[in-house]
Amino acid sequence: MNAPTAVLPTVVIGAGPIGLASAAHLIERGIEPLVLEAGPSAGSAVREWSHVRLFSPWAEVVDPAAEKLLAPTGWTRPDGATYPSGGDWAEYYLQPLADALGDRVRFGTRVTGVSRAGRDRVVDAGREDQPFTVYVHNADGTEERITARAVIDASGTWTTPGPLGGDGLPALGERTAADRISYRVPDLNDPAVRARYAGKRTAVIGSGASAFTALASLADLAKDAPGTHAVWILRRGISGSTFGGGEADQLPARGALGLRAKAAVEAGHASAVTGFRTSAVERDGEQLVLVAEDGSSLDAVEEVIVLTGFRPDLTFLSEVRLGLDERLQAPTELAPLIDPNVHSCGTVYPHGVGELSHPEKGMYLVGMKSYGRAPTFLAMTGYEQVRSIAAALAGDQEAAERVELTLPETGVCGGAGLFDEPEADQADGGGCCAAPAALQIGLGAPASSGGC
Repeated sequence: MNAPTAVLPTVVIGAGPIGLASAAHLIERGIEPLVLEAGPSAGSAVREWSHVRLFSPWAEVVDPAAEKLLAPTGWTRPDGATYPSGGDWAEYYLQPLADALGDRVRFGTRVTGVSRAGRDRVVDAGREDQPFTVYVHNADGTEERITARAVIDASGTWTTPGPLGGDGLPALGERTAADRISYRVPDLNDPAVRARYAGKRTAVIGSGASAFTALASLADLAKDAPGTHAVWILRRGISGSTFGGGEADQLPARGALGLRAKAAVEAGHASAVTGFRTSAVERDGEQLVLVAEDGSSLDAVEEVIVLTGFRPDLTFLSEVRLGLDERLQAPTELAPLIDPNVHSCGTVYPHGVGELSHPEKGMYLVGMKSYGRAPTFLAMTGYEQVRSIAAALAGDQEAAERVELTLPETGVCGGAGLFDEPEADQADGGGCCAAPAALQIGLGAPASSGGC
């Protein structure tokens, strides 16, 4: 890298857990980061699922380099054995970390394009000698170009949920029925949200932890609001693994969540429809009718919750050269390791700069975005990703290639969900620091999915 480029900052897109960890690792390596966050605060996406209790305990969601950066501020890590909610994670870790980074983090700054200075994606001549140009829109309406030595995209996938349509496209009528469709697990602690689903038939589309959470939440609501019923729509059939590992799951929170979803079906609070791939949404007065590809339809519902995963937003990266798998939209070297047909997040081998490099040298996708459409992600994996990248940018190839992470035999995927707060936590109004309690799914702790 030429000298003028080397003194430029490395731009990090997104002030979530992996983006802020990227900045901490860059500082540890003597590289100046500039974190650009579209939202108004650290962990803006995490705050949108603040009611989630993670599968991961605190010990697994705090980055080591970030902890070192926080230590001089007097910050202490919450009890490593307890499970934070998304709100805890943002309040007790992400925001203090952003505060410690100071003016290296800019909020209200949305990245709209990344390119090489003076080079579109077609031009070869002198390409790698040019710095990156990052186009941004600021909250005050102004536009700006920022020049960078490298770009680490940790913007996640939260803003681009999968659609209702079974073919990966919006179902016919999906957009016009948007007032009755949600793409997040509702927080039924919110009175207005609770009233939206109470006493109504709600279709839940999806087969992962988010769907489990929605089913368990609606089942709890049904106990207080007669007439509440969930119609669980699966694109495939029910098998022995549909509800996860249950009591055999090495992650008790995840196993218990699947058991709660199973109990919701067995208790009659939810009914399952298998092999149904939606192609259209039709209005029937104040209700919606879902129509399958073969023309068959289901009984009308009042609400629809679509939990079909997320996908990366690649629109602002159209002028850089990315090497992406044609199925997952993940880096080509990483994709075989995270193929959801083969792996859970616990069986993914730790990986770093080698698997995350693209034809565009100095451009990296990390965190949830690096997984493309793969549905699982582990925070510890993301922290290892950015440790390796920071080492590579500093020229320490040996450290970049070294694996410094040992994953649990069963990984921690998505949001946990529904186990109750310890009574002591409730009394203190906290939730991050009390002694761990038995994991008990359901009853008063509705949640949605988050990549943890």
